Amino acid sequence: MKDKASILLIDDEEASRQALILLLKGSYAVTGAGNGHEARQRLAAEQFDIVITDLRLPDCSGIDILKQIKQYSPTTEVILITGHASAETAVSAMKEGASDYITKPVNMEELRIILAKAMEKRELLSENIYLKSQLFEKYGFANIIGNSPAMQNVFRLMQRIIKTDSTVLVMGESGTGKEIVAKSIHFNSPRQDKPFVAVHCGAIPETLLESELFGHAKGAFTGAVREKIGKFESANRGTIFLDEIGTMPLHLQIKLLRVLQEQEIERVGSNSTVKLDVRVIAATNLSLEEEVKQGRFREDLFYRLNVIPLIVPPLRERKEDIVPLTRHFLAKYCKEMNRGEMHISRQAMESLEMYPWPGNVRELENAVERLVALTEGECITIADLPDSIGKQHGNRLSFTYELDDASGLDFAATISEIEAQIISRALARTDHVKARTAALLRMNRTTLVEKMKRLGIDS
Repeated sequence: MKDKASILLIDDEEASRQALILLLKGSYAVTGAGNGHEARQRLAAEQFDIVITDLRLPDCSGIDILKQIKQYSPTTEVILITGHASAETAVSAMKEGASDYITKPVNMEELRIILAKAMEKRELLSENIYLKSQLFEKYGFANIIGNSPAMQNVFRLMQRIIKTDSTVLVMGESGTGKEIVAKSIHFNSPRQDKPFVAVHCGAIPETLLESELFGHAKGAFTGAVREKIGKFESANRGTIFLDEIGTMPLHLQIKLLRVLQEQEIERVGSNSTVKLDVRVIAATNLSLEEEVKQGRFREDLFYRLNVIPLIVPPLRERKEDIVPLTRHFLAKYCKEMNRGEMHISRQAMESLEMYPWPGNVRELENAVERLVALTEGECITIADLPDSIGKQHGNRLSFTYELDDASGLDFAATISEIEAQIISRALARTDHVKARTAALLRMNRTTLVEKMKRLGIDS
């Protein structure tokens, strides 16, 4: 790791260049260049923290050097030196990304202040780039665990979605990972380096939601002592994620519809509008079509939001993902709790696979976290599982049949017997509530009733 920040000083006046190098070398690692060609050679060979360049060089301008640096090394700060100070020079330099400029003859105290500010700005920019790279890594598609056909279909649709700016409606039960899907779409899209702002509509009181979304003017209501920027403005040029959109009150649905149509917002208590460029991703665990039928959700808003529908399947429909998800969460919480490597017995894993997971991936993660915290040994067994999960292993159905070489097997009768066992077991678990039994067996209620009649099972 280098001790001093590196500076490339570009000045065609050798005496001036050498004097500045001499004055700066105690605090910085300074390299000199006398013209644009030499500077480009230095820049190709080494990464510099700061470049100080004369505006006028014999073979190019300092602005040309500035443009090249910002194209290939955006974190390098550039300071221009000019003997011809003007407002136009400053504005032009700043528009191209210059950190600052200073006039000849150079005031060393002023230059040191400018250099300190440039280093601070560079460190903040580098940190910001690093943090964003961590977000991109965290929310890359490869890091969403899902090898099941159902999740692979979701990934294929997400790959198409990221190339557009269209509004997306993410649908799925609570705990399926709708926000992670929304973040993955944002952080893999052209808007990835712009804000991602999440708003959980159901968690904000109705009286505050409008101000939270659209902001308010000073004096708009009691307590509005200053102007406030809303979530939509905070997300400008980026993405806003509206979770639990189905809980939004009808009077705000009208305002949201206008935002989607006009791409502009009006702060509470203000008559002026603010133009925006925001991608909207909404999510719901409710059936918005049913909410529309019940008059609780505007039909026109539903169609505006449902441009690209994306359904995240519940965990019970992607059982192939339970094992990799469990292993992922196990490694995660072992690391967080500073525990050694742990594993899960085959029978315990089978119980996890058979459990219906009504709380979906969130429930599975919470269960694994609890197991890591409470299990004393290195192996998680059925005895460590909560009763509601552990008893699943005892619910496994087993079927026996005799296949005689001479008499063969009555295939239809055997299948009917197996069907009868499964349906009877399911009826017992649901207190003979047919709708719940049908849901447990993933079939229509009418199909269940027909099978019960055919098999002679009492209702």
